Amino acid sequence: MISLIDSQNSTTNDMAVVQRLARAISLAAAPNALSNGEFSLLLACCNSANKQEEILSVLREFSTVNIRKVILSSKAQTLYSNIVSVLGSTQPDALVVRGLESVESINELIISTNLMRDEFGKQFKFPLVLFINEDILRKLVRLAPDLKDWAASTFRFQNYSQRELIGF
Repeated sequence: MISLIDSQNSTTNDMAVVQRLARAISLAAAPNALSNGEFSLLLACCNSANKQEEILSVLREFSTVNIRKVILSSKAQTLYSNIVSVLGSTQPDALVVRGLESVESINELIISTNLMRDEFGKQFKFPLVLFINEDILRKLVRLAPDLKDWAASTFRFQNYSQRELIGF
């Protein structure tokens, strides 16, 4: 069977996306002319939870800042309170949130996140990367268009392994 996707080209594209995401995180995290350590929302779209973890591993290699990770439980009700309970009063350089696809009440979580989006900017002084899949992205567009539009960028990844990402 012949693949209609050039896997070498797609892997190269994914590597470029990882590098762009790392650059966006670094720029948002570091006080500079573009940002003063302000909150920014970044969306990283990848359909496979395993690939999300692999991408995060590669992302940490390319990033100039320390990236902290939070994995939501299936019982999570609000994104904001989950982040606050994990971080306490600490402010990481950057935060990645995974597990949205496993949240049982995802519609309610998305709606509450949209309603509380101003609190994120008031309380958090770091870039927040939400790893999402296509289904969650569609729900963001439908249930929380303001939140989706508030995101600085959406970074889209194909489903390739870490070995393919770093070994191209």
